[in-house]
Amino acid sequence: MRFNRSAVMAGALAAVALGATTALAAPASAAPNTTPQKVCGSAYKTVNSAPIGSLGTVFLTYNASNGKNCVTTIRKNPGTAVDMSAWVYIPDTGLGDDDYGPYTSYAGPTYVYGKGHCVDWGGQIANVYTQVSGSNCAAFKEQRVTFTR
Repeated sequence: MRFNRSAVMAGALAAVALGATTALAAPASAAPNTTPQKVCGSAYKTVNSAPIGSLGTVFLTYNASNGKNCVTTIRKNPGTAVDMSAWVYIPDTGLGDDDYGPYTSYAGPTYVYGKGHCVDWGGQIANVYTQVSGSNCAAFKEQRVTFTR
């Protein structure tokens, strides 16, 4: 799968804002005490995270044995399905993955090969979005943005 960064960002926000994918996605089952490792796999270690307002957290994980990153968005209080998303993108390869839909507990997992590359990633719960750009790039400073629509 090849992605253009601006197309991924525009498409992701448009799809979520319009709710275009909500009717097509099956809700995840409630998992009140889930973890990124339960969603992504036990070999994935959390390397970064960002709050999505007070609603939950988006996690960036990494599996050193296969070089893949995984992103999942986990609600603080699972309940009635709401629009959620998780996405990951590698700018210099153009590869990415995303998951959008009405979920009760978490969105994702989303996977992409990212060994030795900077990572852009983020998630959304209801109308609150968090995006992290230029993450896990050694000495480079990442950019974090959280906004409400």
